[in-house]
Amino acid sequence: MRSKTSLQALRRMALVFAILCGNALTMPAMANDAAARVAVLVYHRFGQTAADSMTVRVQTFEAQLRMLRALGYRFVPLHDVVAWLEDQRAGLPPKAIALTVDDGHRSVFDTLRPIALREHLPITLFIYPSAISNASYALTWDQLRALQATGLFDVQSHTYWHPNFNVERARLPHEAFEAFATMQLQKSRASLEAHLQTHVDLLAWPFGIVDDELVQWARVAGYRAAFELGGRTIDRDSPRFKLSRLLVVDSDTPLVLARLLGEPADADQHNTPLPEKQP
Repeated sequence: MRSKTSLQALRRMALVFAILCGNALTMPAMANDAAARVAVLVYHRFGQTAADSMTVRVQTFEAQLRMLRALGYRFVPLHDVVAWLEDQRAGLPPKAIALTVDDGHRSVFDTLRPIALREHLPITLFIYPSAISNASYALTWDQLRALQATGLFDVQSHTYWHPNFNVERARLPHEAFEAFATMQLQKSRASLEAHLQTHVDLLAWPFGIVDDELVQWARVAGYRAAFELGGRTIDRDSPRFKLSRLLVVDSDTPLVLARLLGEPADADQHNTPLPEKQP
């Protein structure tokens, strides 16, 4: 499991990358042309308390949902976003937004599922299969099947065991690294499709790490799009295998999330007060 320090560093890098790419300048300007851009949010774990840096409290998540609906956002399946990116004839509603959840933590079933059912939220789960029905923190295959059966949860790939590709590239000869990366990409798809009888063609890069060579191997492995952690919204010119997502954590109050989405300053009228954090 990733340490609190490494996760905080990951988010800081994503935010710095977003700023360097002009996110702070372009997002507010695009807010009035919401149909031209789509936000993809990424969560990890859910709970009554924020037990670690990647756990979002139920109170926080529900306040974020209320704010998004109040500001006119429409929740859409991630595959609809990909279809919109691929086909100029495909349409999305104004202010479309997609929800994704990485890793396959058991709180997705215990905590998120009832909220998704109540709110009719389409959600894409990016799963690394090695943990499923193996790790104590992870979902089981039966739980993933039950989530699929709701019609709201789509299961896609997060590689086979969530490696750090930078670390592996540094320690392995090039041919060995290519074989390793190819295994991670192909075995994840094969495992998910075999266990869940579903079609897997979307990928979330572990830790958001991606380069042109990894993109090439992902294409060969049969993926049609892949997502990183760039901290930006996406448009039809976004690279199909380096699509940005906005990482959401518990400190992202509705006001903070609204600003990340490029909403104007008066969006604070929709800010919903949250209970104090539990120790």
